Amino acid sequence: MIHARGLARTFRKKKQEVHAVVGVDLDVEAGEIVGFLGPNGAGKTTTLRMLTTLLEPTAGTATVAGCDLVTDPVGVRRRIGYVSQSGSAYPDARAGEEVVDHARLYGMSTAEATERGKQLFGELDLDGLWERQPKTLSGGQRRRLDIALGLVHVPQLVFLDEPTTGLDPQARANLWQHISSLREDRGTTVFLTTHYLDEADALCDRILVIDHGAIVASGTPDELKSQVGGDVLTVTVPRADQVGEVARIVADLRGAEEPQIVGDMVIGRVPHGGAALVELVRGLDRADITVSGVESRRPSLDDVFLGLTGRSLRDAETAVAAPAGEEVTV
Repeated sequence: MIHARGLARTFRKKKQEVHAVVGVDLDVEAGEIVGFLGPNGAGKTTTLRMLTTLLEPTAGTATVAGCDLVTDPVGVRRRIGYVSQSGSAYPDARAGEEVVDHARLYGMSTAEATERGKQLFGELDLDGLWERQPKTLSGGQRRRLDIALGLVHVPQLVFLDEPTTGLDPQARANLWQHISSLREDRGTTVFLTTHYLDEADALCDRILVIDHGAIVASGTPDELKSQVGGDVLTVTVPRADQVGEVARIVADLRGAEEPQIVGDMVIGRVPHGGAALVELVRGLDRADITVSGVESRRPSLDDVFLGLTGRSLRDAETAVAAPAGEEVTV
């Protein structure tokens, strides 16, 4: 469904070049739900914009839904659905009118678009909202409306960009069910970006990890987590001047790997978390260091990212400069 080789994008500003994506190779097969994840500024958004024809690659080749990305972008657009992070419904329109107008752009008749739209409203728990304005809907309802807009023309492949950002836990869980049903009930291929690790773990068949503009890992959530050996110790330190000493104590634990410092946290991996936790508390007591919290747990996807990239998905957002002063989050 998606096959890319050497996909790259360089932005120019004055005499400087910013290599946002430096040669992405990726494959997504029909019927998969694939998560595309990485720290902010890693090239995720730039790659997504290229795959959806919103940004032309400066190098590389790709086919999306059977069409060449560069020579047949119109063919790509006809076959995909795209749900942007910011949403696309006009706040003051009627929800049903938005769906019908969107479908008409793909050549559907008004009658066909109306029938298809009302079917989607029923499937996405939007019954009774056909005449409502998007600005009057809840966050979860607006996101489901965005998905209806992306699905009304029956695409083979749908791109979901941070679909649950800003939703409360109940609305997120509800939307997860709808995303899963896209594949289970319709056979739709889903390409998903998210910063929620539990979301990627629950929804995705495979995960692609991007950093510094290149794919650095690929596999199922369990395969990626198995790469992180041992248990994870996390120590939260209230005083910045004690972080280094806490990191030294963690590093001295039996079998410990070199710990990493992320803000006010020291994160290390050890073979046996329970025994190491006792040893760690004794070491902190001997050093007369009081910490805010200590945790031992099995590896998570965020630990995978930390090990692969040295950064957490929770890091602050960064951006790179693009032509004409435009800011593009990569």
